[in-house]
Amino acid sequence: MTIQIQATIMGQSYTLACREGEQAALHHAVSYLDQKMRVIRDAGRIKGTDRIAVMAALGIAAELLSTQHGEGPFAGLTLAEWKQQITNINEVLDQALAPQEKLF
Repeated sequence: MTIQIQATIMGQSYTLACREGEQAALHHAVSYLDQKMRVIRDAGRIKGTDRIAVMAALGIAAELLSTQHGEGPFAGLTLAEWKQQITNINEVLDQALAPQEKLF
C-alpha cells in the first residue's frame, strides 16, 4: 500500500509517496538530503536551489559509490546486494543462537 508523507527540504514543502512501513526511512533520507543541501548553500559558492540539489546529489552518489569499492566481504556490491548479505548473516546467527534459547 502506498501512502503519502509531507516533507520539507530547505524550506520547501513536498508531498512524497512511499510504501507503508517505509516512512521512517524516507524521513531519514529527507533529513540527510536537507542537511547536505544546507551545507552547500551555507558555503555560499553555489546559488540556486536546482544547482544546490545537483551538487548534493553528486555528493551523495559519490558516497554511495565509495561503499562499493575497496576490499572485504561487501566490496563491489550494490546496496540491495549489501542488504541481502546482512539478511543472510542475520539468518545464520538466528539459526546458531536458537539452540541457546532452549538453555534458558
